[in-house]
Amino acid sequence: MIDRLNQLREEALGALQPIWDDAQLEQWRVKFLGRKGALSAAMDQLGALPKEQRAVVGKLANETKNALESAYQVKVGAIQQRALSESLETEPLDVTLPGRPVATGRLHPATQNLREIYRIWGDMGFQVFRSREIETDELNFQLLNIPPFHPARDNWATFYVAGTGQRVVLRTHTSPGQIRAMRLLSENGTQPVRVILPGMCYRYEQISARYEIQFYQVEGLAVGRNVTFADLKGTLTEFARRMYGERPVRFYADHFPFTEPSAQMDVKCIICEGSGCPICKYTGWLEILGSGMVHPQVLRNGGYDPDEWSGFAFGMGAERIAMLKHGIEDIRYFWADDLRFLEQF
Repeated sequence: MIDRLNQLREEALGALQPIWDDAQLEQWRVKFLGRKGALSAAMDQLGALPKEQRAVVGKLANETKNALESAYQVKVGAIQQRALSESLETEPLDVTLPGRPVATGRLHPATQNLREIYRIWGDMGFQVFRSREIETDELNFQLLNIPPFHPARDNWATFYVAGTGQRVVLRTHTSPGQIRAMRLLSENGTQPVRVILPGMCYRYEQISARYEIQFYQVEGLAVGRNVTFADLKGTLTEFARRMYGERPVRFYADHFPFTEPSAQMDVKCIICEGSGCPICKYTGWLEILGSGMVHPQVLRNGGYDPDEWSGFAFGMGAERIAMLKHGIEDIRYFWADDLRFLEQF
């Protein structure tokens, strides 16, 4: 049986070598590898062998089968390559045919949206100020009027960094950048501030169509003499006009520990045009930012005397703004890496 398998292997490989035709190759496959081929017939006789010989002969049979199948695939590729070469040498080649377009990369829609936000605020006189994503508990909470055990901490489901000597967190908002910006600009004497602070934030939340555990936020801060709530409303309304065009907006009272008074800003939902949908929670309005006048204690923590200086701050979710602008129904699309979504931008 072993001699027969070795002879079958040599015979098949020898017969395969001169074949350069698809029809002859198919005949070879049927003869040696087909269901009723020579190899199948040989393997059907394994059961008649003594038990002590079956393992050795079976192993050789499988090796023979693998060798023939591998040689068959190599021959298929060689025939295709030979046919292509002959076609290029004998048939006319139309060099005027257009080439296949090369797929080019593009900016992620979140990045495109951030750049649009930067442009608008840049035109309005705000500078971009970067701050770190890993913050101390003091800067992320305490200097923003959120001390330990303050009930407002329940609004921020926080990721704490283990293995550090002090309480360190993945920042839950970009608001700590307010303190860093004010302290930097007040080192050589207090001066007016007008900055935006973009960056990634992290919260341990239930993922849904409206919420993710990571998201971009753009913080804004304006500090000067005689800055009022009217300046806040006028500035944010102008931003909404430049981002969305002429569209209804509304402000309503809210509370943030680091601003007083505080307000939320909504824009009329583009997806449902105010009739109500799951994205706007059937209210017809979609929140794009929270804002307020900078709390006097926060000004002090940043090195500014609240008796002489005042200011306003705001924080907007960049993905939420993009959803409203482009009619995107699920925030999870931004992080799913689905080309069907990404190639639309």
